Amino acid sequence: MKRTLILLSSAFAGTAALMFAGASAQVFKNHDSNAPVNFNADRIEVQDRADRVVVSGNVVVTQAGMTLNAARMTVAYNNQPGGGTGTDGIQINRIDASGNVVVNKADQTARGNVAIYDLNSKLITMLGNVTLTQGSNKLTGGRLVMDLNSGRSTVDGRSSGGGSAGTATSPSGRVSGTFTVPQRKN
Repeated sequence: MKRTLILLSSAFAGTAALMFAGASAQVFKNHDSNAPVNFNADRIEVQDRADRVVVSGNVVVTQAGMTLNAARMTVAYNNQPGGGTGTDGIQINRIDASGNVVVNKADQTARGNVAIYDLNSKLITMLGNVTLTQGSNKLTGGRLVMDLNSGRSTVDGRSSGGGSAGTATSPSGRVSGTFTVPQRKN
């Protein structure tokens, strides 16, 4: 039998986020952002003059065990000349995703309205109706930042991260969490 602890206070939410991040550190820690990025979609449009690719329709991107799904993505890149070594190619710098965005790796799933994956800084920032789950543990808020170097995930209640009016995803602009606690013997 398990008990469920619901945390609604922002003071507890900070502690909860740290507990959640500690549990998830092994999932995203040291993610290889240099690994190949594989795309699958209904439509891909290359905009070479703008150094970007627009991918739309049931988009699935995979990289080193991580999957990113969305309705639409814009991929910013630059051409990397190989200096005659045969290593010419495209270097992806950033992926902007929108429309039911889901990031999944192992048993951790993050959901939100939009996401920005900055491959150079190894950060994924998700905005709008964000949910981070691992097993039966769950955090919800307005913004999620996942650091792929450290494995730390931070959730806050406002989609902009600031205190301005109208940016909260809930009337209180707070983070909420549910954590499953194993039954302990008295």
